[in-house]
Amino acid sequence: MEHSALPINVTVNGKAQAAEVEPRLLLVHFLRENLGLTGTHVGCDTSQCGACTVHVNGLAVKSCTMLAVQADGAEITTIEGMADGPVLHPVQTAFQEQHGLQCGYCTPGMVMTAAHLLETNPDPDDDAIKHALEGNLCRCTGYVNIVKAIRWAAEQMRGQHASS
Repeated sequence: MEHSALPINVTVNGKAQAAEVEPRLLLVHFLRENLGLTGTHVGCDTSQCGACTVHVNGLAVKSCTMLAVQADGAEITTIEGMADGPVLHPVQTAFQEQHGLQCGYCTPGMVMTAAHLLETNPDPDDDAIKHALEGNLCRCTGYVNIVKAIRWAAEQMRGQHASS
């Protein structure tokens, strides 16, 4: 049985994108293969690791759990769209400054999840940060510096620290 391609129109990192995609194409593969946005990582293909997290209409979504056709009409932000030109998003800066990454494979998903958390809760305590990260796995860092980085980013975003 042959599946015909379906048209989709999405806005990715502020840029309108039109494409014809196979009905079974996952959003993560559309972003990586069709658009070349390889910062969104494929970690497990089972929605367990969170490495593929992106923002879809402002919500943190594991892009391996969503079909590209389901994103038709959506606004999508990937890790590549987080910086403002050469200026990193505060969460990206925090991961760098507070050593919240080691191998970096989980980092895009962690950053996307953390940014969504801080948009919805600008002053999370450590328990709220840990709860938000429950769907993201890191095999290297032990999470201590990831939590520290997110707390630091929250402080920066609230204007509590001029520098670390």
